[in-house]
Amino acid sequence: MSEESTAAETVTFRDMISNAIRYWELRRVLYNAVLVVVVVLAFVGEWPEAQQALNFESLLSLFILAVLANVAYCAAYLPDMAFQYSSMRAVWLEWRFLLLALGILFAATLTYFFALSLARPWVD
Repeated sequence: MSEESTAAETVTFRDMISNAIRYWELRRVLYNAVLVVVVVLAFVGEWPEAQQALNFESLLSLFILAVLANVAYCAAYLPDMAFQYSSMRAVWLEWRFLLLALGILFAATLTYFFALSLARPWVD
């Protein structure tokens, strides 16, 4: 057996899960903060027209989208666990911030377009 495969085998599933939870859950705060800033900026950019869009239904829509964004955030666990179980674990632990950055950029882009669609009132 190579040294790399031996190192991967010594890490237990419990250790991998604990490591993933420690890494990703601490960064969920950053993820959500970025998305909140994007929503606020989208509404500020459309103000004063966006004031008409602020109602109970739009707040419910934002809540649903926030929950869905946090469900999507959990998708990061799948590649994280796969890489942690592989012989590339040590390299992955140093570079997984790139997955976080890419995920935040993707989520911020989607959030921007959804927030704009909520902030712009319908024109009859």
